[in-house]
Amino acid sequence: MRRSTRLAAFLTAGILALSTAACGSDDDPEEEPSTGGDPTSSETSEAPPASDVKVGMAYDIGGRGDQSFNDSAAAGLDQAVEEFGVEAQESEAEDGEAETAREERLRTFADAGFNPVIAVGFAYSSSVGKVAAEYPDVSFAIIDDTASCEPFDGSDPIPNVACLVFAEEQGSFLVGAAAALKSEAGHIGFVGGVQVPLIEKFQAGYEAGAKAVNKDIKIDVTYLTQPPDFSGFGDPAKGKTAAQGMYDGGADVVYHAAGGSGGGVFEAASEAGAKAIGVDSDQYNTADPSVQDVILTSMLKNVNVAVYNYLAEVVGGTFPTGTNVYDLSVDGVGYSTSGGQVDDIVADLDGYKQQIIDGEIEVPTAP
Repeated sequence: MRRSTRLAAFLTAGILALSTAACGSDDDPEEEPSTGGDPTSSETSEAPPASDVKVGMAYDIGGRGDQSFNDSAAAGLDQAVEEFGVEAQESEAEDGEAETAREERLRTFADAGFNPVIAVGFAYSSSVGKVAAEYPDVSFAIIDDTASCEPFDGSDPIPNVACLVFAEEQGSFLVGAAAALKSEAGHIGFVGGVQVPLIEKFQAGYEAGAKAVNKDIKIDVTYLTQPPDFSGFGDPAKGKTAAQGMYDGGADVVYHAAGGSGGGVFEAASEAGAKAIGVDSDQYNTADPSVQDVILTSMLKNVNVAVYNYLAEVVGGTFPTGTNVYDLSVDGVGYSTSGGQVDDIVADLDGYKQQIIDGEIEVPTAP
């Protein structure tokens, strides 16, 4: 059974105090870790607090700078570096790399004394399960996967792993409703990066939200790649081609859950004079200014809050374990209003949000 663990105590602080301090990325965890700033700088009013916590962050494909999922995790790490003075080092997955490469990335962090080690993305599922068992004295966290905390075979959870997961279907319901409310054609689209159960949660919620507004709405669906090919999360050209096909076919709003490939969706929307919906972070604030005006809203998945909350507990002397769920009731997911394009439907969207929180609407997790 999923459970939320010590979540509410840190959530508000995580949202209000979000920082954008830089934490340098490097593929070699054994080099000097970043500490989030130069305490001797004349522009720094005071040095960050000292901490003996060393955090290893293993990103998914695209890493820091993807303007989406990885960047959201990076923001939570940056905040912890600035506020707590933790040391941090980063590494990222390469397109097409073998599972053994992910395992070695985690082992390198553990061997170098990093504790905890945070894996960003479900692609680390088997790697975390294997490596965490090899290093029982090191704490691991994985985002978007519960296999180590709720083993499929019914075996005992791995005791030194925390699984940080989100109700993506709930946030996607809200942007699906926004798409239907704003669509003039009664025809919208969804572009998924890779067709796996996690991304199907985005599709399921989006479709449910759109149909709650307009039961007859037409919804096109395309996935860029199939596992084990995960390049669909980092191929803007494929994202653009997929979205172009939808716009050419009559869709006027397209939602992407495709990581770095979403940049191509925005380009296609701009060229078509149509709208797009971002994912994970408020992409109106991170996308190229040339496509900013096409972003209707974004489905917010507050990975930054999950990472920050986890590290706040670690710094406080507690290493979380088990499944920790971030849903609408704790603002773990939501939608953005940047750009003002959904201001006129906020009351409708918040009405749906409250119905979901109250249990009046049960959002499906599979298409």
